Amino acid sequence: MHQADIENMMGSSCSASGFFALRVLGDSMLPEFKEGSIIIIDPDGLVKDGCYVLAEDEKETYIFRQLRIQDDKYYLVPLNDLYDTVQISGLEVIKGVIIQRAGTRRKDHKHYQ
Repeated sequence: MHQADIENMMGSSCSASGFFALRVLGDSMLPEFKEGSIIIIDPDGLVKDGCYVLAEDEKETYIFRQLRIQDDKYYLVPLNDLYDTVQISGLEVIKGVIIQRAGTRRKDHKHYQ
């Protein structure tokens, strides 16, 4: 995802707690999220082990991964084994929780809790 695109969406006239949508770029979250899928993010969503999140890394770029919590440590895990897991300092880097995947066909739509 391009940071400028995310900032433009996040900086729109919507309230800070409003849902927003992003298009998945790349294959790091295959097979669950194909490139081109639309994900809906809730900035105030419940952050828990196993949920899909949008986070800001130390380079001030955004990353979409699955959150894993183990032994009081936090990790952003790709679903595609070709990519590395990233350890994060804590939940403060989480910018939102993915609550829905939308696609061009109804069968591609899925809700996450």
